[in-house]
Amino acid sequence: MNGLPLSFQGETLHLLPSGALHWPARRLLCVADLHLGKSDRIARLGGPMLPPYETRETLARLAQDIAATDPAEVVCLGDSFDDLAAAGDMAAPLKTRLASLMAGRRWIWVLGNHDPGPLDLGGSHLADHRAAPLTFRHIAEDAAQGEVSGHYHPKARVTIRGRTLSRRCLLVDTNRLILPAYGAYTGGLFCDQPELSRLMSHGAEAILLGTPPIRLPMPRQSRKPA
Repeated sequence: MNGLPLSFQGETLHLLPSGALHWPARRLLCVADLHLGKSDRIARLGGPMLPPYETRETLARLAQDIAATDPAEVVCLGDSFDDLAAAGDMAAPLKTRLASLMAGRRWIWVLGNHDPGPLDLGGSHLADHRAAPLTFRHIAEDAAQGEVSGHYHPKARVTIRGRTLSRRCLLVDTNRLILPAYGAYTGGLFCDQPELSRLMSHGAEAILLGTPPIRLPMPRQSRKPA
C-alpha cells in the first residue's frame, strides 16, 4: 500500500491514504475516531436521518488497511463508538465483521470521551498505550513526548490553482502527532483554530490526505495588530 513515510521520534511511520498510521517495524496499525454507529445516535436524538451505512463503510476501509499491512497489533485511539447505545445496537453482521478483523492480532481500544468503557467485543481497553518510544492516547496532553493522539479530527484548507480545498489532515511536530478522524461520518476542526495551535509547536506540519498527499507548514491564524 502506498503511504507517506514520516520520521517521528527516531521511528519511520507511514500515513496511509485512509488516515491510518502504519508502524512497519512494530507491525502496528493505528486509527483514530471511528465513531461507529453515529447515524443511529443522531437519529435516536431526533437529528436528521442519515443513511445508516457509515459503520459498514468504516469497517470496510479498516479491512482494506489491515489486509494491506497485516498488523500484529491494532490500536484504536478512542471514540471508536459514538456512544453506549450505538455499541450495544451494532448489528450482528457488523459485529461478526469486526470480530473477524480482530481475530489473530492484539487489539487495543484506547478509551475516548465518547467511548462507553469496556465492551463485550474482546481486545484490551486502556486509558493509553505505551509502545516505546511512542505513547498512544485519545486526547493530547500539554506536556507530551512521542505522543500519538486523535480527538480533534484535524482538517486544513489549501488553495491550488485558485481552488480552495478542505481535507482531513495529520498534524506533526517533534513531540506529538495528531491523527485525522477515520470514521465515515466524522466532521473536523480546522487546524488554525486555537485548540490545535496551542498544542502544536511553530515548526508543525499539516499533511492533507489525498492522492497525492499535500504536506505544508501547519496553517495558523494571523495575529491581529495590537
